[in-house]
Amino acid sequence: MTAIATLRAAASACIESSRVFVRDVGAGLLEVSHNTLALVGLCVVAVSLFAAGRDELRLAVEQRALDWLQARQEAREPADELTALAEPDAVARATAVDPKALPRQQAAVAGWLARRYKVAPEPVSRLVQEAWSVGQRMSLDPTLILAVMAVESSFNPFAQSPVGAQGLMQVMTRVHDDKYEAFGGIRAAF
Repeated sequence: MTAIATLRAAASACIESSRVFVRDVGAGLLEVSHNTLALVGLCVVAVSLFAAGRDELRLAVEQRALDWLQARQEAREPADELTALAEPDAVARATAVDPKALPRQQAAVAGWLARRYKVAPEPVSRLVQEAWSVGQRMSLDPTLILAVMAVESSFNPFAQSPVGAQGLMQVMTRVHDDKYEAFGGIRAAF
């Protein structure tokens, strides 16, 4: 045999023995980790059974868990304070209504106004619904109320004229501030 053939045979034997070594070490690590996880699981079960049988230990663990949970809750309380400050009935007074929930005539008016004035149909639907409600109570044509809103503010609830008229119907709030007291002041125009 020549020297090159001998070197090739030695290299091949080294490579094969390296493969066997890596395969055996990998299989051994897998076996050890499997057995280790089984041992950890067995220890957890044993500690749990031991702790369940000892009332003072169980109470101490429960107290620590309760303290931890209370600390987490206290850390979240600033957000809860803001929630408490919010008005609970604000959702009932939402300023948007699904146009599909309106009667056919009101839905048609709301749809036309939304297209004509390029505003979202949900808030306009709420205005149409309120105009119909107020119109019936005050014996006014609801479309007249909506026409005033359209001409005065183009359905922009934050509209303000240079002379001080504000809101959808451009009311002079400084002149009529006494009429707004029952509704929370002149900001109710918005």
